[in-house]
Amino acid sequence: MTAFTIHTTETAPEASRPILEQARKGLGFVPNLYGALAAAPALLKAYTTVSQIFDGSSLSPTERQVVLLTTSFENRCEYCMAAHSAIAGMQKVPEDVIAALRSGEALADPKLQALRELTRTAVRERGWVPESDVQAFLDAGYGRQQVLEVVLGIGLKTMSNFTNHLSETPLDDAFQAQAWAAPSAASV
Repeated sequence: MTAFTIHTTETAPEASRPILEQARKGLGFVPNLYGALAAAPALLKAYTTVSQIFDGSSLSPTERQVVLLTTSFENRCEYCMAAHSAIAGMQKVPEDVIAALRSGEALADPKLQALRELTRTAVRERGWVPESDVQAFLDAGYGRQQVLEVVLGIGLKTMSNFTNHLSETPLDDAFQAQAWAAPSAASV
């Protein structure tokens, strides 16, 4: 695979440096994902901007993590599964929810399971979600706005999942406790 640089604030293109510096100030470190994204300043800006927009959606922090972890599971992104498992824990997502998302098991909460199912189907079917699946999501208590917010979350995570696949982003020390190995494609 072609080697990609995991940039620092010193090595990144000039246009990426302010975003990396902001991450360092806010988190205490620059996540390796940001260092990988930094090679394309427009992608780093898009990722951080869409992340803020998704955080402002009508989905709760737990619901957003369900979308992000489900997308990462389906895309078999080991980096994002570890990072978002840690983030989900910091956001007080119930441990049983995180564990089920990491293992690909059904969620005990029917509403969250409906969200997981819609996300999973949308990723697997590239957006061609059967109307019956959309209706099941609506019947679980969500609205059409949330259908489209799931698309937003999938888009956000796809940017990072694909970047991590291409750049083989090494897992940060901060996420090592949540390291995750993707199941084989045959078992998913």
